[in-house]
Amino acid sequence: MKFIDAAFECETGSYHTFCPISCVAWLYQKIEDSFFLVIGTKTCGYFLQNALGVTIFAEPRYAMAELEEADISAQLNDHEESKEICMQIRRDRNPSVIFWIGTCTTEIIKMDLEGMAAKLEKELGIPIIVARANGLDYAFTQGEDTASAATVHRCPAINMTIPKNEICTSDGDSSYEFKYQSQFKTYKLETHNLVLFGSLPSNVASQPNSDLKRQNICVMGWLPSHQYAELPSLGEGIYVCGVNPFLSRTATILMRRRKCRLIGAPFPIGPDGTRAWMEKICDVLGVKPQGLKEKEEKIWKNLSEYTNTTNGKSVFFMGDNLLEISLARFSVRCGMIVYEIGIPYLDKRYQAAELALLKATCEVMNIPMPRIVEKPDNYNQVQRMHELEPDLAFTGMAHANPLEARGIDTKWSVEFTFAQIHGFANARDVLELVTRPLRRNLGSIPSGRNNPSRQEPLCC
Repeated sequence: MKFIDAAFECETGSYHTFCPISCVAWLYQKIEDSFFLVIGTKTCGYFLQNALGVTIFAEPRYAMAELEEADISAQLNDHEESKEICMQIRRDRNPSVIFWIGTCTTEIIKMDLEGMAAKLEKELGIPIIVARANGLDYAFTQGEDTASAATVHRCPAINMTIPKNEICTSDGDSSYEFKYQSQFKTYKLETHNLVLFGSLPSNVASQPNSDLKRQNICVMGWLPSHQYAELPSLGEGIYVCGVNPFLSRTATILMRRRKCRLIGAPFPIGPDGTRAWMEKICDVLGVKPQGLKEKEEKIWKNLSEYTNTTNGKSVFFMGDNLLEISLARFSVRCGMIVYEIGIPYLDKRYQAAELALLKATCEVMNIPMPRIVEKPDNYNQVQRMHELEPDLAFTGMAHANPLEARGIDTKWSVEFTFAQIHGFANARDVLELVTRPLRRNLGSIPSGRNNPSRQEPLCC
């Protein structure tokens, strides 16, 4: 079989995705001493209530500042209104940091959120970070990217150039250590100056920390951190590596503004991606990886009950959360044929290593390279699905029921955003999500060309 580079196409479809302010759902849990204030209209409030309403009774650390007609027409003093709300937040919750989440309305009426935040921060004595996570982004996961990029500016700075990395000893301690001054405190810095960025639950983030420590690589910190005071120090000589493919803006800020060195690696989703991610980090830091190949093979052996289900099945990605390239690569490694990868936005520089791994995986599995469509037109996609007749479609919730009615098994893309899918240990959870619709309808709903309901033209 002749393999060619990925065929990149770009359509002019609308963005069928959640609003990026939904990032509040997982970020307020990640940053434990924070408070998130969404500044928008009733529509934003309705969205938060419906999307996150389950957690409202638990008194979560987020709230809605509703803009009324008088605010929009500039009849009220925005500074005084914002000050009153923030004083109430400080009195009731006493957070270490307040995030202001801007919305479409704040963009349209040109609210000077950064200017007001700087003044209130001095008056109240609480850091206020402005993140414009509005609907002008391509995908809802980019809300985290915006918040993380805004947090980068608050990380303490290293005031000296870090010497060349040296290899840690077998017990995980560094063979060479030195102290440096940050703008807040003195740290004892490991020679492997690695910071990981991306919001992962505590139990998931501990896994790459442990795996890298076994390779004698010590992680300095995470962005975002669990506590605002624990933000990692950044500067020249610090290596940074992302764990999610939708953090391209954060990666750019880390390189351009903080002069960090980005490790361009595939993302740790699936055993193959996790191994490639760790091997790239080891290679950049001058460490010889040990036992990663054996560990990956062992995990694939334990996943045989799932890969037997996925082997030979076809899948179609409509595009929703920017995880599509990584999930498609993992699907190919599981023996699935990927017809198309729809993705709302693709940063080819940030995802270059992931795209290269996708191509290499297709060659190893002897599966054709899928077409990649940026900003896909959903109507055209549905027609292509009618022709290709995939066994499974990764889609947003809006298209799930119409596709199911035509006999195409679907999986909500948003589930992979909230599920624990990173690292070696969570590979089974990823396959559990992928195979659930296939196993649920196994033998009950005909698939492929034997399904008479697929003979009608599809239209959503």
